[in-house]
Amino acid sequence: LMVTLTAVLQTAWAYDFSAVSPSGHTLYYEIISGTTNVGVVRPGTGDTYNNYVSGNVVIPATVSYNGTTYNVTELKSILGADDYYGSFDVCPGLTSVTIPNSVTSIGNCAFYYCTGLTSVTIPNSVTTIGIFVFFCCSSLTSVTIGNSVTTIGDYAFQDCTGLTSVTIGNSVTTIGEVAFCNCSGLTSVTIPNSVTSIGIGAFYYCTGLTSVTIPNSVTT
Repeated sequence: LMVTLTAVLQTAWAYDFSAVSPSGHTLYYEIISGTTNVGVVRPGTGDTYNNYVSGNVVIPATVSYNGTTYNVTELKSILGADDYYGSFDVCPGLTSVTIPNSVTSIGNCAFYYCTGLTSVTIPNSVTTIGIFVFFCCSSLTSVTIGNSVTTIGDYAFQDCTGLTSVTIGNSVTTIGEVAFCNCSGLTSVTIPNSVTSIGIGAFYYCTGLTSVTIPNSVTT
């Protein structure tokens, strides 16, 4: 059993190459099979990835390796033995991140427990925000969700206690379960007419929320 588990973990945290980003950080990439696209993945095994980046990180739109230029299209989550591991999860020293317009998907747990992250703008190219993406990003004060995002995953902003402002793009159709649970700093939320489904507990324990507008489009 131990041999099998070790093999799974080593495979799960593999990456194809690394490169220095415009902000001077070494980032790690996995080539998406059959394409010239790559996803940003976390390095290392066990706890060795913790805080591998800090400060203000700029993710490039393209990166070159072995004579090929790749488009950076994902912040890619990796399924380990029993959990997902995101591109920057548990990097408490990360304070800001610039996501390029080439990125279409922000994978599960991308910024999980990035407790020093203060703000993020999700570009219009992004269509999917996975589960636990900003879980417990307690220093996050504002977030803008681009107009191409259709789904905000379960637990996406849970325990973002410092979050005071959120702008939800007008293409979002689904707000997942517990998505903004315990965002106690939120005072108001405007939900666009595109939303048809709001998951159970989406705004549970948002004790500072004094107003919320739920459009007629919401059916569940």
